[in-house]
Amino acid sequence: MNTLSQKVSLAEKIGYSLGDCSANFVFQMMMIYQTKFYTDVFGLEGAIAGTVMLVARIVDAFIDPTVGLLSDRTKSRWGKYRPWVLWTALPFMVFYVLAFYNPGIEEKGMVALYATISYTLLMTLYSFNNTPYASLGGVMTSDIKERTSITSIRFIAATVAQFIVQGLTLPLVSKFAGASGDKNHGWLCTISLFAAIGFVFLVITFFSSRERITPPATQKTDTKQDIKDIFKSIPWRAMFILTLFIFTTLAMWGSAMNFYFENYVDTGALFVFLGKFGLVATEPSSGIGYSILNAFGLIVTSPEGAYEVGFGLFNMLGALVQFVGVIVLSRYLANRFGKKKVFIVCLALTALFTAMFYFPNETDIETMFLLNVLKSLAYAPTIPLLWAMIADVADYSEYVNYRRATGFVFAGIVFALKAGLGIGGAILGFLLSGFGYVSGAGAEQPNSAITGIMLSSSIIPAICFFIGVIALYYYPITKEMNEKMQAELSERRKGSDY
Repeated sequence: MNTLSQKVSLAEKIGYSLGDCSANFVFQMMMIYQTKFYTDVFGLEGAIAGTVMLVARIVDAFIDPTVGLLSDRTKSRWGKYRPWVLWTALPFMVFYVLAFYNPGIEEKGMVALYATISYTLLMTLYSFNNTPYASLGGVMTSDIKERTSITSIRFIAATVAQFIVQGLTLPLVSKFAGASGDKNHGWLCTISLFAAIGFVFLVITFFSSRERITPPATQKTDTKQDIKDIFKSIPWRAMFILTLFIFTTLAMWGSAMNFYFENYVDTGALFVFLGKFGLVATEPSSGIGYSILNAFGLIVTSPEGAYEVGFGLFNMLGALVQFVGVIVLSRYLANRFGKKKVFIVCLALTALFTAMFYFPNETDIETMFLLNVLKSLAYAPTIPLLWAMIADVADYSEYVNYRRATGFVFAGIVFALKAGLGIGGAILGFLLSGFGYVSGAGAEQPNSAITGIMLSSSIIPAICFFIGVIALYYYPITKEMNEKMQAELSERRKGSDY
């Protein structure tokens, strides 16, 4: 056992957290905008867009376990997981740009092929980068409170990325598109900006983080045993199902709300609502506040531009509430009641508030924003707890089996995350096609498509959230069990024969 102190400095926590900020520049974009980008910018039918995402999931079934096994078996002077964060930083961000760029292809079949290849390559690089990154968080310390602190700071950084991507993407695309309205150029500039920042953050993560937990000295490489141990682990199975359904829901709901704002919400009422926040200007101004907002495309001059800014404000408000919730509630509630209890209650409330989005009429903007605040506040405490609980699962496997396979544990969960991301987008794409959604920017939608968008933004994702709640009931690592497990593991690691 590495004898380094299990305390982690604030600087290291922040440096590590920037890696998740980088990943969320990609993840949030794909969760909120990928389906709509494929249907309205690439011009693909919803079902075809959904199929593109499902193809990548088939590849992931082979890639993710491979990455976990490779990272667990990596030996370098930087550790097992840190090198992968550095090695994959540049290609990861290059494929991020390519996934949102059409090099001039017009024939729809070829567009679909290009989308499939670029999306699959991006998801492959996501695995090679994010699985070791997530595993790194599981070996930085065995201290329960330090681990919760790391994940809390990590997801504060992720929330900042969420704020930027969800709130500023559409305004920036419009801004970069310019007077010509070239949305392809707008998307290229926006994604390139995010990718450049993401690359720098990953490099910082590599140089600032340290690995403190190592496998038992007597542990021998045994892939078959690692696979057997993980698949028979009840806590791992529970977390796999939970992660799968949470991210299926997040991808479905996040993308559906994009369609919801453009096709259901009344632009006139939204325009008036934005005026209350000082985001409406009928003529140019020279004020500092106006200049800053206008630089990010957050000033609306007519109801026709209310969708981009309104949806951005909706997302930024949700991100701010989650930011406060992670800081104020997550660590306090987890330390007092335990991760499992907090997760169950908060996820159930999140499902309830999600379902209620079915009820506001198209002009009731205030209710929509209020529901978003309540949903975001309920969900906030769960954000850092998910990864802290997965790290606990890696400890549980070592506790029960006297073997540690952190990378393989996290690889399965990252696969569930990405599967949920793709399945959620695919379900939405199939639902849109089934309800008659007409692809193409600005197309007029039939009433059946509006109904499908409303259901995909409320009732259907709420059901998926409740399935996650059920999975949590089978997760056996309570607060008391975790404390006992960590105490015994600490004693074992002190032994010379372990």
